[in-house]
Amino acid sequence: MDECKIVNLYSLDETIAKDLLLKYTYPWEVLSHIEEFILELGEKLPKDEYKKIGENVWIHKTATVYESSYIKGPAIICKDAEIRHCAFIRGKAIVGEGAVVGNSTELKNVILFNKVQVPHYNYVGDSILGYKAHMGAGSITSNVKSDKTLVVIKDKKEKIETNLKKVGAMLGDKVEIGCGSVLNPGTIIGKNTNVYPLSSVRGVVPENSIYKTKTEIIEKSANV
Repeated sequence: MDECKIVNLYSLDETIAKDLLLKYTYPWEVLSHIEEFILELGEKLPKDEYKKIGENVWIHKTATVYESSYIKGPAIICKDAEIRHCAFIRGKAIVGEGAVVGNSTELKNVILFNKVQVPHYNYVGDSILGYKAHMGAGSITSNVKSDKTLVVIKDKKEKIETNLKKVGAMLGDKVEIGCGSVLNPGTIIGKNTNVYPLSSVRGVVPENSIYKTKTEIIEKSANV
């Protein structure tokens, strides 16, 4: 599944986690290593740029963090990021440069690339969101199957066993998720793809697509 490979989903120069991602082929392979990476990287961050607060939380001095937000470590909040009112960061989170974590949005075990927006009532868990990916209001990543079995990545021809119980969604660069959508466990969405509001998405969605329903996924025209 070449379309699911890290190098085909993400612009790696747009994340502080580039060195971690380069070690692996598929993004879900990274999930169990986010915590240790943050702990190692955090201690190396320039002290004139980042302030360490609490237990293993590093916040860039240009980031905006509302007093009503909650951040549990380990976590890194990068340059010019915005953590808004009542955001809930449960740990093991990297929030990229200029990213927005909005009102009542919850993060857990995630990498948000630069300029990612999860601005309104989103849940993002065990997921990696590429450069300028945007999740509309109320859209969420579902990271555990209802039968609690291990997550399998599937497209129409192949499947890959992740051997993980918790895998959310892997969104490529500039993916747009419509309001109220649910991304089911193990969803992979290629670069520059748009998902209609109120969608229930599972499996692998090709890059440069418009997802209307599971049976209607169309290729974007050149001028979109």
